[in-house]
Amino acid sequence: MPFKNLGIEENINKILKEKLYTKPTLIQSKVIPLVLDNKDVIAQAQTGSGKSASFVLPILQNLFQKEVEGKSKIKVLVLTPTRELTQQIASLFSEFSVNLPKKLKVVSVTGGSGIGDQIYKIQQGCDILVATSGRFLDVLSKKQMNLSTIECLVLDEADRMLGDGFIEELDLILESIPKTRQNLMFSATYPQKMKELSQKITTDATEVKVESETLINPNINQRVIEVDKEKRGPLLRYLIKKHKWKSVLVFMANKRATDNIALKFRKYGFNSASFNADLDQELREETLEAFKNKEFNILFATDIAARGLDIDNIDCIINYDLPRSPSDYVHRIGRTARALSSGDAISFIDYESMDHFKLIEKRSDIKLKRETIEGFELSGDAPLKVKGPAPIKGKKKSKKDKLREKEALSKSN
Repeated sequence: MPFKNLGIEENINKILKEKLYTKPTLIQSKVIPLVLDNKDVIAQAQTGSGKSASFVLPILQNLFQKEVEGKSKIKVLVLTPTRELTQQIASLFSEFSVNLPKKLKVVSVTGGSGIGDQIYKIQQGCDILVATSGRFLDVLSKKQMNLSTIECLVLDEADRMLGDGFIEELDLILESIPKTRQNLMFSATYPQKMKELSQKITTDATEVKVESETLINPNINQRVIEVDKEKRGPLLRYLIKKHKWKSVLVFMANKRATDNIALKFRKYGFNSASFNADLDQELREETLEAFKNKEFNILFATDIAARGLDIDNIDCIINYDLPRSPSDYVHRIGRTARALSSGDAISFIDYESMDHFKLIEKRSDIKLKRETIEGFELSGDAPLKVKGPAPIKGKKKSKKDKLREKEALSKSN
């Protein structure tokens, strides 16, 4: 079914054809008609399935049909967890609206850039505001933008916001925008806390869930290799040379590790760079652009690259360090095998991380064979698991007991 059959008008269809978007993905075919019909939507689909376009296209269509004269006023607010995803979505809005008769003004608001300049752009006229939630609250506190005209609220990668204290901040945001509006929520995973978040926003949403037999793209070839921590670097260099990967994204546990290993790999003659939250916004954008253009082929990154990084033709994702959250595994490896291509995802594990990877497998509904590479095998034997003493019944205070003690203490003071 072509996009025009979903109700997308010709000006937008023209740019879709130019960008080789020939037919909608499953999530797009389900969500686009609902958004065009002004329904509230809660949508879940695996990473790389085209969730962003499923709301960008119908929102543009709806704005196109409402001819409003005068200076642009904010009609759409899109909140995201990362700068990269914010920039990506803002670019999609601009890219797909290029043929519309009225030029829509899209403003992106993120940390790492001057807040004064961002407020000025909003005040000059803005139809679509795309922002990280934290920076949006910073701008909101300045009380220099009019949000009374907002008609649509979008939360993209909503599950990621849960870990950033977003539920506490959400009340402030909802109080600042009109109560009558369209609400759209998108994510690849939906933990239990998501229900609490969704109920704050809408009580009448259509739920759309699109998934294969697992949450993970079947075009991703997943592998697990057992290796000692100190052998991971040499093993990675061996694998890159063996497979001749042209584009490799390597996930590390922290910012310092990305810088250190990128430097070490350059000393070994590999063309590599690091990507983490310590980079200012301009350098982040330059690094990603250089990686897209294959100016270097190995990018060592923290989890800020796990979501919203839309780069085609990444050959392999390496979990040099396992993600802390099992759900982040899905997002990390979803950076490869995009746009119907295929790719590899390799996780390094040792004795210490074996149990954590079993948890990742359970939560992701997968079971992978453990591999060893000759010359890089695990050394020694697995340590024996020692069970601690059984808890003594009645020794641990209940939550009610703790609350009673707290109340008694406050009264005595």
